[in-house]
Amino acid sequence: MESASTDHRVELPAAFELASIEVIVDLIADMLERLMAHNDRIALSPESLTRFHSRSAPAISVLDYLKRIVKFINVEKTCLLATLHYIDQICSQMPLFTLSSLTCHRFIITSVAVSSKCLCDTFCTNALYAKVGGITVTELNILEREFLAMINWRLMTTREVLNEYYVNLVRTHSKGTYVLETTSEDSDTEMDFESEYSSPSSLSQRRTPTAGIPPPRATIEQNMAFAALQQSQRMDNPSGEG
Repeated sequence: MESASTDHRVELPAAFELASIEVIVDLIADMLERLMAHNDRIALSPESLTRFHSRSAPAISVLDYLKRIVKFINVEKTCLLATLHYIDQICSQMPLFTLSSLTCHRFIITSVAVSSKCLCDTFCTNALYAKVGGITVTELNILEREFLAMINWRLMTTREVLNEYYVNLVRTHSKGTYVLETTSEDSDTEMDFESEYSSPSSLSQRRTPTAGIPPPRATIEQNMAFAALQQSQRMDNPSGEG
């Protein structure tokens, strides 16, 4: 069965701009579902609650929720991938915040609304974003302000950063459905990439910047690994003693 799955993997372009939006949605949903599965195991604390927390998890899956957004809103691939960048930025600023089944859906629709206004020439009204997202306009307005405060209004990113997220999503897809088309440059850097992202400890090992090279960015994959590490530490040391 595994060999058959490997033989039928879908080859994707190395640039996210050339991938279909359906593929981008599938990749993001796959990663977010895994991230949520880890974070849902972490007990909620009063200080970790935000306006993004709902009382119960929405019945719609993240994949179907993203498909709904793409169907009714002319959202660009850039905005979808930017959501992952914003998650990492906010988690670095607010370590207690976790993307879980209680926060993911509201976070996604808010991120799409905010990023569309910042990164795109045209965008929809909050009334449409709210309707598609299943919340009220008043609630979306509040979530936008909360979102901007959490990210300190740092909404801009680069094409290179977004493509890094895309490449990482393809290479870490849980079902191994996709593979990137190979180039000579990819072959030369494949081993470096694998060693960089292969373990949860890689984040701490990459914190020291090299002269002329910008500091490394946390990835959504590393956030997932960190969430799992937090959970295991709490289970091993429930009393909280160091």
